Order: sequence, then structure tokens, then C-alpha cells
Amino acid sequence: MKYWTLVAVVLSSACSWAAEQYAATGMVLKIDPAHKTVLVSCDDIPGYMNAMTMPFDVHDAKELAELTPGAIVSFKLVVDKESSYAEHIEVHPYESVEQDPLTARRLKVLSRINTPEASSKQLAIGATVPDFTLIDQVHHRVSLSQYAGKVVAVNFIYTSCALPNFCYRTANNFGVLQRRFKEQLGRDLVFLTVTFDPQRDHPEQLAHYAENWKADPKTWHFLTGDVADVQNVTNMFGMDYFPEEGLMSHSLHTAIINRKGKLVANIEGNRFSADQLGDLVNTILTASQH
Repeated sequence: MKYWTLVAVVLSSACSWAAEQYAATGMVLKIDPAHKTVLVSCDDIPGYMNAMTMPFDVHDAKELAELTPGAIVSFKLVVDKESSYAEHIEVHPYESVEQDPLTARRLKVLSRINTPEASSKQLAIGATVPDFTLIDQVHHRVSLSQYAGKVVAVNFIYTSCALPNFCYRTANNFGVLQRRFKEQLGRDLVFLTVTFDPQRDHPEQLAHYAENWKADPKTWHFLTGDVADVQNVTNMFGMDYFPEEGLMSHSLHTAIINRKGKLVANIEGNRFSADQLGDLVNTILTASQH
């Protein structure tokens, strides 16, 4: 009887040590293949933890091969008595839920037809971003090169956008970051918001739009310019857009350039929170200090 009681205790203990598994999602902030770790700004993991930034080990460095900063991923988090690790990491390309599938397909097709050279001009992650000059909301000429040594965050809008989850949300993300990085703005960090509708979005219109976030024109520039100059910038970051019945069908991109002028992240879509974007910016700011 004592023997079977002991067996039962051992089995019970073994079962209590069994690994638990959780479905997790988040934004990749940093990849370290040498140490087989990935830093992720995680969404809530029900039953395990609230949203937070955490490093995760992987057992196989191949899990990290397709990851870039800003990628939206899902993975399985395995937690046992001694450790935890991530596996089955999957990158989720952006697919708009606001646009119907036909419009989304037309956007890609028309972009390739109208600007066949655009795809060849899109910068790869790690590439040096060429200099460009546009005009901001107070009619000042703004060049990327004048922010050498600073982290630059770039996004794209047009002021007539009717969908709150598109351009307004994109700009509002920078509005949230403007508060979070109040001390770093201007000194270490600059925001550039570029319109892809320069024929209507003149500096005065952009200044009015910028008032929504009390944007400081010294640190957050809303940019416009000649059509060709704007298109040069949008091509760099893979922006797709075309006019349709007085509005614009368009993609969404938010890019981060590090202090060395390298493109670190180019996030497509709007499936991330302002907090996650802030975590990514903070990671790049911190890395740039070393």
C-alpha cells in the first residue's frame, strides 16, 4: 500500500511539473541570433501575464531567421518548472480589415502598373536611407540629413482620410509618443509625418491638421512638397496609394531610422498599439547609445 502511495505522489509531482503552453502575440523589438533570444512587446497572455516587453529564448536560432524589428508575430510560449521559451514563431503580414479584398488587390496592382520602378526603390532593412528634402507645416525646408545622429520616426498620412483607423490613428501614434518621449524629442528623436496628397495638403492644411496633437514644429514635422519629391520618399518606404472618387486608397507604413541613418524597421499596417511602437523606438534609442 505504501508503495502505491509513493508512486502516486511521484506521478502527481511529475504531472505538476509538466510544461504549460500559451498562445502569444506581439511586436518584435530586437533579435539576437547569437544568444538565441528575441525581445518582444507582448500583448496580454490570458492566464499568464499582462502586456509587457520581455525577452524570450528559442531552442533553434532558425526560428529567428525571418524576423525583423517591427514584425507582428504569434508564437507558442512554453513554460516549465525551470525555464520558458518561444517556439513556432510566425510572422503575420499585414492585411487590411477596413478595405475590402478587391480594393486591397487593386491597390497593389495599380501601384505596380503606375509606378513599376517603385518596388525596386523600396529600401531593405539595414539600408542607408538616402537624403531627401521636403517642406514642413511652417514652410521650413526639412532634410533628413540635418538629423544625423538622431533616431528618426517616419509615417505617412493625407489630411482628407475618412477612416479613423488609418491616417488619424497613424498620426495619433506619434501623438502618444510625443508625450512618452518628451525629454528625448529634438535632442535624440525626431518625427516626420509625410503627406502622400501634396496637391491638396499644403503647409497651411498640414499646420491645421497638426493642431490635433499640438505638434511642436521643431520636433514633429508634417511634410509636403512637389509631387515628384514626395513620391521619391513614399517609394523608399513602399507606400502604395492611388486616388479614388476624391479620396485615396492607400497602404500604411511607419518606419524607424537609427542614428547612423540605417532603416531599422518598416512596419506595414495598423495592427500594433502606440505603446508597442513606443517600445520599439525606446529599444532603438537605447541601442544607439551603446
